[in-house]
Amino acid sequence: MDSTALTSIAATGFTVAFLHAAIPTHWLPFVLVARARGWSRRMTLAVTFFAGLGHVGVTSLLGLLVAWFSFKLNGQVGAAFPWIAAGLLGAMGGFYFWRQWRGLGICHHAVPGTQHRPHAHCGREPDNAHWEEELKDSALVSAGTGDRAAIGGLFVMLTLSPCEGFLPIYGLGAKFGWQGFALLSAILAVGALAAMLLFTWLALHGLQNLRLKIFERYEAGLLGGLFVVLAVLVVALER
Repeated sequence: MDSTALTSIAATGFTVAFLHAAIPTHWLPFVLVARARGWSRRMTLAVTFFAGLGHVGVTSLLGLLVAWFSFKLNGQVGAAFPWIAAGLLGAMGGFYFWRQWRGLGICHHAVPGTQHRPHAHCGREPDNAHWEEELKDSALVSAGTGDRAAIGGLFVMLTLSPCEGFLPIYGLGAKFGWQGFALLSAILAVGALAAMLLFTWLALHGLQNLRLKIFERYEAGLLGGLFVVLAVLVVALER
């Protein structure tokens, strides 16, 4: 049962990480900045990977706190922990469904160094034209800004937008201890970095109109569905 549960949690975690990183905020700015600054494809992918490490690192640090709290809770409630975890997953699923119904979606941070829209983007993701307009006045593409500053800005942009949808996965993996935490962190890194590098690579190879409208528009609903399914699996495996 433990093996099946861990496999289900790991598969869900990979799906959450990949879908989250497939959203254009995680790769489109890198492509547009690279074109504006004349970066090579290799350098663009390297910068994307570097910023992705910051994104994964901050999410893992937050996951560490979630895992620690879950370890304590698991030690206190014992056999009731899976039922509590399933209830929390169901609640999270309901919360994301509510955000989808209200049209709020998932919030993603705006491009740093812009003079407008300094707040996070919520709901429908900006398209290529919007990103090009927002980047036009950004220090990321300014002729007076060096490549190091531009890379640092992209790094900060992604680091300040951790994968919030993955945090409940850390809590669910508490029964597997620190080894489970390490495995889930590795899955987060593989899923997020794979999606970022894949879609950056596709865009760099001429797919300028690459769009993921279903993910952009229904990200909150997709995450809600994944959490509800996982909650049902947890209850079924426990029984």
